[in-house]
Amino acid sequence: MTTLEIKNLHASVDGKPILQGVDLVIKAGETHAIMGPNGTGKSTLASVIMGHPRYEVTEGSITLDGADVLEMETDERARAGLFLAMQAPQEVPGVTNSDFLKTAVEAHAEERGEPFKIFSFIKEYDKALTELKMDADVPERYLNDGFSGGEKKRNEILQMKLIKPKIAILDEIDSGLDVDALKIVGENVTAMKGDGLGMLLITHYQRMLSYIHADIIHVMMKGRIVKTGTTDLMKKIDEQGYDWIKEELGIEDERVGVEVKEPTFLEPDSLADAFKK
Repeated sequence: MTTLEIKNLHASVDGKPILQGVDLVIKAGETHAIMGPNGTGKSTLASVIMGHPRYEVTEGSITLDGADVLEMETDERARAGLFLAMQAPQEVPGVTNSDFLKTAVEAHAEERGEPFKIFSFIKEYDKALTELKMDADVPERYLNDGFSGGEKKRNEILQMKLIKPKIAILDEIDSGLDVDALKIVGENVTAMKGDGLGMLLITHYQRMLSYIHADIIHVMMKGRIVKTGTTDLMKKIDEQGYDWIKEELGIEDERVGVEVKEPTFLEPDSLADAFKK
């Protein structure tokens, strides 16, 4: 059974500590949600798991099925089965969606020792576009270029459906989505749930969890997980906010005090150039 294990994880950016002792275990078949106010380290955790170069891990460990994730480059983490649906997906002019996804799916097939079958890929691509109610011209359009916020989020889920990761991290996938789009995304993510996939949902709001059921709810403050529960915890947060948790734990300011730019793993020109080689 696939297991992502995070132990006592500390990480900083520009010398300023953000993550301050995160412990988390996600197994295949489980769906975890991390909630919390702005500035508490949620998106930083996602970036550190995927190997964003700006963040320095100063203590702790991340393992995937026993393998040391911190020793892997970002592309190696992806091929090993980790996937991040980003909060603000990058626009990459010059690289079509179909080229990007074909390259990604082919790399994963190679990692698993399986043949890449182009006709199966095209068939799955078309089916996923229909399920996500995306336009038929999406494969020919440049990656996220000129996409609306909702289209970008659906495109992230499209990638997830075709790549079929072992552990998927969805970083505020609900932001920028109207009710109809959130329902479509929620239904598609729920349909992917199963014994072969572990998920980590990062969100501020209960509304996403109305569409994607989470087995375990975590609350992050001060760069660490301070409370864990089930749907009852989520409902209480929805009704009362986070002040009762701060009072219970003696936390005056839940933030880590560092404002970090939305993560970008590769600049658009660099990624476009990589596809030309």
